Amino acid sequence: MSIAKVTEVTASSTVSFEDALKRGIARADKTLNNVAGAWVQEQKVVVKGGEIVEYRVNMKVSFVLED
Repeated sequence: MSIAKVTEVTASSTVSFEDALKRGIARADKTLNNVAGAWVQEQKVVVKGGEIVEYRVNMKVSFVLED
């Protein structure tokens, strides 16, 4: 039997939501062992002058605890 833990991660990108997700997962994987999945909890954008300048995602990342 395995046990997983969940942590919340917020990531941003000036390119896209997908890029923000990739950056968040890549950063979490540097610190957490056995990252198993993630789900997006919230998406936001920062708007300046009528243009989107930043994409933000809040996600929950699950990772399996080692024995």
